[in-house]
Amino acid sequence: MSHAAQIRIKDLRLRTYIGFNEDEQKNQQDVVINALIEYPAEFACRSDNIDHAVNYKTICKQMIAHVEEHRFLLLESLTAQLLEICLAPEQVTYAEVEVDKPHALRFADSVSFRLAQHKS
Repeated sequence: MSHAAQIRIKDLRLRTYIGFNEDEQKNQQDVVINALIEYPAEFACRSDNIDHAVNYKTICKQMIAHVEEHRFLLLESLTAQLLEICLAPEQVTYAEVEVDKPHALRFADSVSFRLAQHKS
């Protein structure tokens, strides 16, 4: 039996420099990240061995470091770079990342950008 696993990282709240307006270049803004990572988990389910699983803590730490250590002009660029981090582990077959930028528009709670990719 095959176990298709989904790992979800929900509402990871970070601060970074994102945007191209002068104010956005000077002041960090909140971003909220949601990620979905899929991989075949049959061996992990049977063995209870971390070596057979995708280590979501490592992925999360990599995303945090990347967001905090870089500046971004576009939400699209940030999202694409985080998607690459999620797709990096060998076992991962599919990932999607959505990044919200709260208060980016005056009358909206948030603006978000989402990317998804199957690994070939």
